[in-house]
Formats: sequence, C-alpha cells, structure tokens
Amino acid sequence: MRPAQQARFAGRFAAFLLLLGLIDFCRAADWPMFRGGPGLEGVSPDQPPAKPGLLWRFKTGGPVRSSPAIVGGRVFFGSGDQLLYALNLADGKKLWSFKTDGEIESSPLVLDSRVYVGSSDDFLYAVNADTGSLVWKYETGDKILGAPNWVRKDGRREVLVGSYDFKLHCVEAATGKSNWVYETANYINGSPAVGGGRAIFGGCDGSLHVIDLEHGQELKEISAGAYIPGSAALVDDQAFVGQYENRFLCIDLKAGKIAWEFKDRNFPYVGSPAVSSDRVIFGGDDKLVHCVRRDNGASLWDFATRGKVQSSPVICGKAVVVGSDDGRLYLLSLEQGKELWSYEIGQPVKSSPAPAGGKILVGSDDGSLYCFGARP
Repeated sequence: MRPAQQARFAGRFAAFLLLLGLIDFCRAADWPMFRGGPGLEGVSPDQPPAKPGLLWRFKTGGPVRSSPAIVGGRVFFGSGDQLLYALNLADGKKLWSFKTDGEIESSPLVLDSRVYVGSSDDFLYAVNADTGSLVWKYETGDKILGAPNWVRKDGRREVLVGSYDFKLHCVEAATGKSNWVYETANYINGSPAVGGGRAIFGGCDGSLHVIDLEHGQELKEISAGAYIPGSAALVDDQAFVGQYENRFLCIDLKAGKIAWEFKDRNFPYVGSPAVSSDRVIFGGDDKLVHCVRRDNGASLWDFATRGKVQSSPVICGKAVVVGSDDGRLYLLSLEQGKELWSYEIGQPVKSSPAPAGGKILVGSDDGSLYCFGARP
C-alpha cells in the first residue's frame, strides 16, 4: 500500500473508531427501562465519576420506589403520590406530570416517544413522552408493581407486564389492544425478562415461567422452591433470580433445572441481579451485597451495609452502584467489593439506580429523586 493510500486508510479507520465511540456513547447516555434493556441484565458501559456529587434533587409527594428511565436528556419515574413525572436530566426541572389513581411503584419503559408504566390502580398506561398526555390505558385485574418490558414482532412493538391478577399481559404498544394473556397461580411482582423469543418471569407461585412470545404459551415451568419477589436476569440460556427462602439461583433454561444455587444466611433475596460476563451481583435482606462467579455461584466477595438491600444493583464499567435500606447509595469496586464512595440520603433506598452519561439517578422513600455526577 502506497503512503497516500495508507494515510487515507488510517483516516477512514480513525473515523470508523470515532463513530463506534459515538455509538457507544449514545448507548451509554440512555437507560430506557428497568435494568437497562429487555434481558434485565443491569449492566452499563458508563463509568461513574470516582467521587460523585449531588447535582440536583426533585421532591415528590410520596416515596419513590420506581426506578427511573432516562432517554434523550429526560428522566421518567413514578411516585407514591400517584404521579408519573418527566424531568430535564441537566437540572431536574419538571417538564410534566401525569396523574393515575394509584401509587406508582412500577418503573417506566420509554419506547418510540411513549412512556409505558403500571399503577396500583390496576392499569397499564401509555403516555406521550413529549407532552405527558394519555395515549391509551389497559386494565388488568389487580395492581401492577413490576416494570413493563417489550418485544418486536412482525415489525411492530408489543408490551408485556405482570399483574397481581396472576397474569402476564401482552398488548400492542401502538393501541393497547390485548394480544394474549398467560395465567399463573399467584401474584406477579417483578418484570418479565425478554430474549430469544421467550419471556422469563417468576412470582408468588414459586415457579419460573418460560413463555413463548408468539402466542403466550408455556414452554417450561421450573420450580424455584419458594416464591420469587423480584425479576430474573436473562443471559443466553440462563436465568438468574433470587427467591424468598434464602436461595439465589442460576437456572439452565434448556435443561429446565437449577444449574447452581447460592445460600449464605437465612434471609430472602428480593432485588434483581446484575450479570456481567463472569460475575453476578445481588443484594439480600441479610444487609449484604453479594458477588458470585457466574459459572458456578462461588462467592467472590460481599459488602456489608446497615440495612436490607432490596435495591437492584447496577454494574457500571468497573464499579457497582446500589442502594440500601440504611438510607445510603453506595459505589463499590466490581473487582473486590470495596467501598469507593457513599452518600447518606437518610431514608431507605429501594429504587434501583439508573446510570446515564456519567450521572447516577435513584429514588428514595423520602419522596425524592436524586441525581449524582461530576461537579463542575
């Protein structure tokens, strides 16, 4: 290759790398749903600042247990005051709010300029992300606490949500029309994980359900040994989930059985896990954040807080972000679980952190949404 050709090639290659970097940045700058994506892995490439500072705080009229979604410089979350909020990410200023008739613990899903969220008033809502106006609402038979998820099918979007009516509902994202309903034997608390044409979820019937997304038909039902209060993470053909009788499980979906289990002390695992290429991070009512090997569940480290850890941790680059009922938000090293930073909010943090563009957002039982990041 001649020098001139080499120079042109180098320039194009550099531009290609820059484009990849911009694509990665755009991906890192959004967190459009609970746990970041349909598989509910709880992993972001976005590395938080070493010592984040409080950038802003937004006060609502009830506890904020909904985990925020972040898209296009806006933040969306629900509150115990029955309102769905949209804020400006840069300064926390309110853009709009939407009123339901029940507390909103469900975390919103932002998809195609709409916000989908469940409420304790039994409805799933679709709201215009720009204006906060109602697009449609879909009634289930009981309250919705878990986050909606979505799937693309035949060029259109479908939204899935579990309800305390024992059912997983699948509706058209555009219209709210029901496609199918799958019934279990008890309450569904968490969000369904989606991948490979399947929805994976557990509930108070003590089973992990594997559902075909085409028709809502059961593919497998795997006993977890106790009821599942949170959401599973789906990675390849493995589901990672905690249950209420003190066991955390890795379930082999192909074999339809438990591949390994982790048990430490007699406390339940309520939150959802974060799953990297080789590690699984989850909190427990034992007041610990646990890190285990993904391949066999062997313990790598644990970190002690002073309260139950029902907030679902997020892996951000080489760090872990998680809240605790002790009223603190923690930043831990992924490698060793050492505390890098913490911030005392003062009231339990059950909301799961949402990272975006170098910022971390999380709600608290004190009724506020907090935004942390590098201070100018």
